[in-house]
Amino acid sequence: MGDFNKYKKQFKPNIFKDRLQKLVKEAGIKTVYAALLLFFAYKRSDTPKWAKNIIIGALGYLLAPIDAIPDLTPFLGFTDDFGIMLFGLVTIACYINDTVRENAIAQLHKWFKDFDREILAEVDAAL
Repeated sequence: MGDFNKYKKQFKPNIFKDRLQKLVKEAGIKTVYAALLLFFAYKRSDTPKWAKNIIIGALGYLLAPIDAIPDLTPFLGFTDDFGIMLFGLVTIACYINDTVRENAIAQLHKWFKDFDREILAEVDAAL
């Protein structure tokens, strides 16, 4: 439980989008899409506490300044973050509905304007 509390401190819903926008360019669109799916699933009123705790842990890990593979390492830096988020997504997949996907894609359009939707297929396929 100690590790969970460390990452829980990093996840604050009211500043999530601001912090994630800073990571957009370094992390890549798949990582950002996975994070947004988790975030919008977290905001659902019918997502249970156990699932929200998994989401908090996954997003907290992404936002934590120190993790297993430093995010400053090109290409490798976000592989562990992406893996943690995919694990979280698969675990709470039943709370990723069409509305969650639509909200995540709408946010991606605001940040990236045009992007290849096929890139998101890998994340959706895991669900």
